[in-house]
Amino acid sequence: MMRVGIGYDVHRLVPGRPLVLGGVVIPYERGLDGHSDADALLHAVADAVLGAAALGDLGGHFPNTDPVYRNMASVRLLETVVDRVEGLGLAVGNVDAVVIAEAPMLAPFVPAMRAVMAKALRVPEASVSVKATTHERLGSLGRGEGIAAQAVCLLRAKETPR
Repeated sequence: MMRVGIGYDVHRLVPGRPLVLGGVVIPYERGLDGHSDADALLHAVADAVLGAAALGDLGGHFPNTDPVYRNMASVRLLETVVDRVEGLGLAVGNVDAVVIAEAPMLAPFVPAMRAVMAKALRVPEASVSVKATTHERLGSLGRGEGIAAQAVCLLRAKETPR
């Protein structure tokens, strides 16, 4: 059995917050605004995993009205999502994601993002793809007002030990 899910997230860039994408802190003068660390990439991935398992969305599991999740590292949220999916007898097969950002240049950070994501998803790094692109200066993302991410996830039946 295989199941596929898609996820999307977007956050506004604001001064005074660290920029965290894919669980990696990226040097930049602004960070993403949100209740947790606002890691748009990991939020999109978590939504894709949840969607593939038909478990709803990230906000349903971790509401932004709950102070427990205030400034929480999104990698912890993703790990919890993977726990829930594995509890249903499913495992992540692979994830493919793209970050849409005018700045900063993300390519140097992609290997670290893949490593963090692979560990949280409990898959080899070869099963995690992260790409970055711009919005070609179109719209709010193109003006550098925020960063968005899209992800797809393949879930498969969890292998049982023999």
